[in-house]
Amino acid sequence: MIVNSKEYEVRNLNYKIRSAQIEDAKALSELRLQIDGESENLDRVKGEAYIDGEGFKAIIKSDSKSLNKIILVAEVNGTLVGFSRCEGNELKRSSHKVEFGVGVMKDYWGYGIGKNLLKASVNWADANHIKKITLNVLETNEKAIALYGKYGFKIEGVLRKDKLLSDGNYYNTLLMSRLI
Repeated sequence: MIVNSKEYEVRNLNYKIRSAQIEDAKALSELRLQIDGESENLDRVKGEAYIDGEGFKAIIKSDSKSLNKIILVAEVNGTLVGFSRCEGNELKRSSHKVEFGVGVMKDYWGYGIGKNLLKASVNWADANHIKKITLNVLETNEKAIALYGKYGFKIEGVLRKDKLLSDGNYYNTLLMSRLI
């Protein structure tokens, strides 16, 4: 299912959130690479598990044919600045759930882009009868944890000493989900 484009204005920044299109593939590859280098809140360091433009084309094509996968983008003046993905699978015993992930360029933090990508993803999941959305979040990412809580996500578990960050310390990952 395609998510219709929705426009937002926050503190003089206009942006829209919409379903990713094949034409976005190269820009998505570059955006993901940049975001991975801007924050330790994500699973990857810059360049790890790299997906090129052709890889994103395949993901977008696959997602467009599935009822439990979608990739959304946030766009400012024709430039992608954020994205989110809900990814499920076709196994009968787990096809009712998706895993959510989101990334926003650091220059665009504080404009509600992550919140609105989450909101659009939750709305898409509800419209597609998805019963459970799961996500992983670093224990130190208090803003994200609070945001997820506002949208009905609860902590289901803790992966202890799950991430090794650049300060040389290990941090826990919280497993969160939203049930319908």
